[in-house]
Amino acid sequence: MAIALFFVINVLGNIPLYISILGRYSVKKQRLILLREFGFALVILLLFNYFGSGIFHVLGINKHILGMGGGILLLLIAITMIFPTDHKEKGPQHEPMIVPLATPVIAGPGSITAVMLYSSKVGNPMLMTGIILGAMVVSCAIALLSPFFKYGLGEKGLVAFERLGGMIVALIGVQMFATGAIELVKTSFNFS
Repeated sequence: MAIALFFVINVLGNIPLYISILGRYSVKKQRLILLREFGFALVILLLFNYFGSGIFHVLGINKHILGMGGGILLLLIAITMIFPTDHKEKGPQHEPMIVPLATPVIAGPGSITAVMLYSSKVGNPMLMTGIILGAMVVSCAIALLSPFFKYGLGEKGLVAFERLGGMIVALIGVQMFATGAIELVKTSFNFS
């Protein structure tokens, strides 16, 4: 699950975005901003780990529907990873604070949905906290080394990693949707 969450966070695919948003700052300032933003994203994901199922319970959404919706969302995210648009968004003119890096880039809809779904599957919020921490630590380390990755892999290497990640996220999305649909049919018609 930590590996799946790592691919959903898509840190390798977002390296060009990190560089474009933070390019005008010194390397030391870039690292401080990235550490802060990953900290905010971690808090967001942990909040959804502990309180997300309660929110959906109040809304009347069960884990099977969450799995199906999350699968569709991940599939759409995967499509944008595999077939990115040519136009690049211009970064903010001020230092990023929570938006756009912490959310929606790091803790976006896909990673939040994945955390909530995996949390309901695991059934142990502390174990899921460890999984989230593992994925976030690896993602943060890669983001901090993003200038070296960009230099070492080049633009084409980063695109290849993003597309490979997109294919993995697509498979995860299809699996989430299929599992949610099967479980929904089983519970609706009382199949054992």
